Amino acid sequence: MDSRDYPSHLRPVPESGDSTAPALDPNAGGTPGLTPPVARGRSSGFTTDVLVDLGYVPEDRARTAIEEARTANLPPEELLLQQGAISMDQLSRAVAERYGLDHIDLSVYHVDMAAANLIPVNTARRYGALPVGFVNPQTLLVATSDPTNVLAVDDIQIATGLDCRVAVSAAEDIEALIGRLNTLQSAVSEAVTEGEAEADAELAEVSDIEVSAEDAPVIKLVYSILGQAVGEGASDVHFEAEEDEMRVRFRVDGVLAEAAHVPKRMVSAVISRLKIMSDLNIAEKRIPQDGRVSVTVEDRRVDLRITTLPTQRGEGATIRVLDKDNAQRSLDELGMDGSGRERFEESFHQAYGAVLVTGPTGSGKSTTLYAALQDLNQVEKKIITIEDPVEYRLSGINQINVNRPAGLDFATGLRSVLRADPDIVMVGEIRDGETARIAIEAALTGHMMLTTLHTNDAPGAIARLTKMGIEAFLTASAVDCVVAQRLARKLCTHCKQRTIVPAQALADAEIRVGGDIEAYEPVGCSRCNQTGYRGRVGIYSVMKMSDPIKEMTVSQASEADIAGVAREEGMLTLREDGMTKVRSGQTSLEEVLRVTA
Repeated sequence: MDSRDYPSHLRPVPESGDSTAPALDPNAGGTPGLTPPVARGRSSGFTTDVLVDLGYVPEDRARTAIEEARTANLPPEELLLQQGAISMDQLSRAVAERYGLDHIDLSVYHVDMAAANLIPVNTARRYGALPVGFVNPQTLLVATSDPTNVLAVDDIQIATGLDCRVAVSAAEDIEALIGRLNTLQSAVSEAVTEGEAEADAELAEVSDIEVSAEDAPVIKLVYSILGQAVGEGASDVHFEAEEDEMRVRFRVDGVLAEAAHVPKRMVSAVISRLKIMSDLNIAEKRIPQDGRVSVTVEDRRVDLRITTLPTQRGEGATIRVLDKDNAQRSLDELGMDGSGRERFEESFHQAYGAVLVTGPTGSGKSTTLYAALQDLNQVEKKIITIEDPVEYRLSGINQINVNRPAGLDFATGLRSVLRADPDIVMVGEIRDGETARIAIEAALTGHMMLTTLHTNDAPGAIARLTKMGIEAFLTASAVDCVVAQRLARKLCTHCKQRTIVPAQALADAEIRVGGDIEAYEPVGCSRCNQTGYRGRVGIYSVMKMSDPIKEMTVSQASEADIAGVAREEGMLTLREDGMTKVRSGQTSLEEVLRVTA
């Protein structure tokens, strides 16, 4: 069959130099779940012949099915499917080969929710076809189990105003995707917030916002993206304006990946919808705005912190997803164990003193302190926190939000907190010398002080406090423990595979263990979106302020000297603690090297 034999909407994958069809992404050959056809359409007009060619059924079994199908008044491939001789996936691959089309395995392929939301769920279910991505800004990639259904493709083209490139998927996979899409759209419900009705009324008065006719699909699109983000465990959702579209990326386990592409005509409406949800001024596009809203996703309460940014290409937004379930984790779940955990627990259970957690932004410092607070949260103790902002609301704990426009910063708030008779105080971050001095003095006057600093390792916290103007003898007297930490991605338990890490590779990474070690490496499967990783585990370096280290602090010894003594006393470096998790199969050597570089 040559290209003239195909229905008009079936466009085969072009060979080199053939420009009759729009090209897929240049990396499409390596796209998980997307399989180009081996042949450019089969010469035979029967799907059963293709099933035989692909080795899915023996030739005699196919001939028998053809004879039986005449009596049963069914297509022979349908009869083979009913008899269990082939699977739905095998049938869809054979159909794709017959017509020379791409095959999409929807259990693996990463569906672009912006494309999927361009047509109503009922329409997709009626036709058994659904857009799953963009070939280019003007062309949709449509998955269908019946590529000869010209009406379905024509209606999708009319409804979306875009061309369609057809690919074949198993009918059951398409139905499952449609069901999941419907669930995502209905699972996210906005919390009842004051001012919502006023915001909607304000929208109607702003003439330059193009939402009136497209309000429903925009809401479905935003809800689907949020539902997908929460379902994949994303910590941040980035809406980034481009020249011809808006790119949506999720940060999952600390790594950004593309999730969707919003057509240009819907960009303004999507940003407006996010502003309405978070009670922001939809008419203001010149300056950044910050807002917050709570939503319910499949019976889980999730807080969203929304920031809009006016960029050169247009207005964008970033959403921090604050899932309370992620905050309420014990030290066991975070991955802190061994002697380091013993030092940490011993320190924050004391009556007074300061415990510092250090690391870069996004390394899980606040989550570690929340785990300590949950352990300390008892009726006999009053706990007050001052944070910027309060990310997770914890019952039984008094939490204060920094409000700089009103004059409430860390230093001002901390002074007031100390007059409120607390037993335990958590300061979200020490950013300046004034806050540092108040915190250190509070630790010396009978309060347990938990706080964070931005330093690369535990010994570096001593020098940082000195540079902030804190006298060395005060630091030595007040600080009891310093924890440095990072977050490494955990290997997917379903697809990780055992490997041997050679001694030379360890030596190149400046890790000396005396030989090869057994470990695991990432592979990738549908459960982890082909990344090989799912979830994160903490890597910790805990330095106890022993008498020798206190003396070195007072004498202002170098960080290297303090680190040397701390290691002699049993402190593991971040990389050493990471290697213990490599050996236990929790993460990979590459991941440890990445986060501890």
